[in-house]
Amino acid sequence: MDRCDILKGVKRIVIKVGTSTITYPTGKLNLQIIDNLSWVMADLKNQGKDVILVSSGAVGVGATRLGFSSRPTETREKQAAAAVGQAMLVQIYENFFNRYNQKAAQVLLTKDDFKEGKRKTNTTNTLETLLNFEVIPVINANDTISTFEIEFSDNDNLSANVASLLGADLLIILTDIDALYDCDPKKNKNAKKISYVEGISDEILKMADTAGSKFSVGGMITKLEAAKLCNDNNVNMVIIKGDEPKNILKVIDGEDIGTLFAALKKKEGFKCQQKNL
Repeated sequence: MDRCDILKGVKRIVIKVGTSTITYPTGKLNLQIIDNLSWVMADLKNQGKDVILVSSGAVGVGATRLGFSSRPTETREKQAAAAVGQAMLVQIYENFFNRYNQKAAQVLLTKDDFKEGKRKTNTTNTLETLLNFEVIPVINANDTISTFEIEFSDNDNLSANVASLLGADLLIILTDIDALYDCDPKKNKNAKKISYVEGISDEILKMADTAGSKFSVGGMITKLEAAKLCNDNNVNMVIIKGDEPKNILKVIDGEDIGTLFAALKKKEGFKCQQKNL
């Protein structure tokens, strides 16, 4: 199926940005990328689209602020770093969104907010109301109080849960690799890019690499888990390199950028189109 046919007319878009995308190797924020990302999201809002941002980075930024040389390992130190870093992140996003005449709101979530019941209903109602008021929700895991989240979660799966909860048309994950490959392109120059995937099979999962930066968590495996969740909930998902946020607009226009995981229900196995870079 053609990308333009799949992505034509997307209305509700969740954008997830990872720690390695919005920070330098030093752990400090890359303000240029955050500025560019804010501009792109503001432009999407001006087009009449609903936009939700899921942003990692709080623990990494907070750790740098507190003087850690790498991501802390003790839970209480991670929580302290998250508290410091989240305050910094929200302030910076608010400043950039305000520059482009957009309203933003912080929303911190845990796994319990997605379980069936009153909390899930309240979470949905809050996010829908923010979108109705033309606000861009800036979402992160509530790492400050939830030890379960900080030890076992990642924001790839968080973003997929948010996209599924809100019935999004598209989840775009900005990361430090430009697409899914059949093997690690950093280790094998003959690695082939996979442009299009239907379904997440064991063969696809074997292509994952678990590497991440010293301030981040996750890796390709968590992105494929997110793609599986999106696929199960009829949400399209795209992985693209995050260093040029304007590529988000090209993705929505149907250009062959990154890897598109198509939300096609009742499909078994996978089909992929490969091309050499």
